[in-house]
Amino acid sequence: MLDLASAHAEVADEIAAGWADILARTAFVGGPRVAAFETDYATWSGIRHCVGVGNGTDALELALRALGVRAGDECIMPANTFIATAEAVARAGATPVLVDCDEDTALIDVEAAAAAVTERTRVVLPVHLYGQTAAVEELRAVLPEGVAILEDAAQSQGARRHGVAAGKLGDIAGTSFYPGKNLGAYGDAGAVLTDRDDLAEAIRLLRDHGSPRKYEHSVLGFNSRLDALQAVVLSAKLRRLDDWNAARRAAAARYDELLSDVDGVVGPVVAEGNEPVWHLYVVRVAERARVLRELHESGIGAGIHYPVPVHRTEAFAHLGLGSGAFPVTERLADEIISLPMFPDITPAQQERVVSVLAAAVRR
Repeated sequence: MLDLASAHAEVADEIAAGWADILARTAFVGGPRVAAFETDYATWSGIRHCVGVGNGTDALELALRALGVRAGDECIMPANTFIATAEAVARAGATPVLVDCDEDTALIDVEAAAAAVTERTRVVLPVHLYGQTAAVEELRAVLPEGVAILEDAAQSQGARRHGVAAGKLGDIAGTSFYPGKNLGAYGDAGAVLTDRDDLAEAIRLLRDHGSPRKYEHSVLGFNSRLDALQAVVLSAKLRRLDDWNAARRAAAARYDELLSDVDGVVGPVVAEGNEPVWHLYVVRVAERARVLRELHESGIGAGIHYPVPVHRTEAFAHLGLGSGAFPVTERLADEIISLPMFPDITPAQQERVVSVLAAAVRR
């Protein structure tokens, strides 16, 4: 489903040289390489601050803590998301409040989010799913004053809404540089993005044991720092990310055309004002288990994002939300298939994917 080898081939020499320099200097944590990447990613995103952390889940949790989230607070998010979104809320001591998603885009249902607000609501976490951004400005318009917006931007590096970059739409954002992301490290890594100086300073403190200076600890913090080796990888890839995202857009357009006359396959819908980066290309089919099996038997690495909604996981069974709580999310979980998508996918590969898929849905 994802070919990481082709991207690595483009950056291998640059990364090897950068790693050799770090090994020679033995400067593994923090330092100029991390600072350079943070500056470059912030500039590329048009955001004042990028603060590197250990992974995307930590990025969300630290952002929640910087916003002052604590036990007793509620944080609203879509049920159609990876569990990390809810995990971060729970780890911060708050309660995840799940809402359904939009039938067409699979993004958070703005009206459902507004209806879920209570006096305990502290934050709403729209998830920029599959590479396109949620309607953050619509959320802002219906939320009470004092409710913050934390973007889960793990799948949207380079995406825009009405010309504004993902990560800049809300008060603060968390992103992931897991290897499979559009901008992926060679291991776990993440970052917090914000235009607010106070939140950025709070994140820098929290990520490093609550320490403004060595052996001074003003708050209880964490050990969640972006290491220099990963910063080298991310810097090398960032210089190519615009081209890679453009290639993904071209591949998505090709899928759109190839699938336009295939009955039984519902293609993705792009919300008005969105410029996606196609982290995933997700379609819907009936008899998903059989269709997916036939794709795999033909050597096509399709996947599912995500087969189990958050409220159906054992980890969040205590929320007491059984089947039927979020009908759109549950329907999507039974029908969606992520087709192979990466910058170097070829037209011939896509034609074969669609040929096998079309044959499977006709049976």
